[in-house]
Amino acid sequence: MGSNRLIAGSVLVLATLGLSACGGQQSATRDQVRAVGSSTVYPFAKAVAESLAKSDATIKAPIIESTGTGAGMKLFCAGIGPQHPDIEDASRRMKKSEFDDCVKNGVKEIVEIQIGLDGVAFAEGSQGPGIALTPEDVYKALAKNPFGKPNAAKTWKDVNAALPDEPILVYGPPSTSGTRDALKELILTRGCESDPAMKALKDSDKSKHDAICGEVREDGAYVDAGENDNLIVQKIEANPKAIGIFGFSYLEENRDRLKGLTMSGVQPTYETITDFSYPGARPLYIYVKKAHLKAIPGLQAYVNEWAKLWSKGGVLAKAGMVIAPDDVLAASAKAASELPVLDGAQLK
Repeated sequence: MGSNRLIAGSVLVLATLGLSACGGQQSATRDQVRAVGSSTVYPFAKAVAESLAKSDATIKAPIIESTGTGAGMKLFCAGIGPQHPDIEDASRRMKKSEFDDCVKNGVKEIVEIQIGLDGVAFAEGSQGPGIALTPEDVYKALAKNPFGKPNAAKTWKDVNAALPDEPILVYGPPSTSGTRDALKELILTRGCESDPAMKALKDSDKSKHDAICGEVREDGAYVDAGENDNLIVQKIEANPKAIGIFGFSYLEENRDRLKGLTMSGVQPTYETITDFSYPGARPLYIYVKKAHLKAIPGLQAYVNEWAKLWSKGGVLAKAGMVIAPDDVLAASAKAASELPVLDGAQLK
């Protein structure tokens, strides 16, 4: 019996050292969870971290970093070990190319959990003119080469005669942000494919299609405001003629300072995002390294805390998250409990 315990203890030590040694450095296992990723998910991840620290004094509050979804994926997929984050917060689903990078770097067991919903919201200051947009309007205004030609539009009236004769000035997320990816996928590409030729181009030349439909102009009409959504709120509040793009939760949080713009006649609201009638609705995720679960204290507890707080009327709802439908919540709770490994074949 004593020798069995000795063997078991040796295996545990070796497993911990193996986790620590990955990436070419021997170091002690971290004593708190580290999460990186989406600025949209950041406030929710912080709320979960604070709740966990309050509910269990033996667990250090997780470290949450707002890096943007794309930059966070690079950090998350760089390897296994305490020098690499345990969780990626994402305002879009992991891409197949990112999954392949993870696998290449030894991150082979990834758990995907949908934590809720959000929307890519368009808003202006409370004194703004109340401009009503469509995906096609946004595409013509913001694309670098709309329908394959350089963008010459200076005003919203140039884009659509029914819109105001005001300069196009949009503050939005950077290329590293999941919100920018969602803008491209849910709004810009939809506007681009209003032209049948662009839709057909997707099958004949996907890379050309993606460039024409997804690249954003760089002449000052679109201003990359970084990963700080609060800065976008401040910018458009100060300039009634400017428009901001950010996660719906920031619009909800600042309803006294901002007003949401309709997209194809649909207001961004809790209800329209829940039923996906709002064109910019999107799911939110966390990705967890299964190899870190036993080595990083509090990681499993942190995942469990998400499942405790994402219910209707719960902490995350009060923080502005759009709660997922019941069937999605049930599937997410099952994933948080059973931790199934993500199949890369499901990804695009």
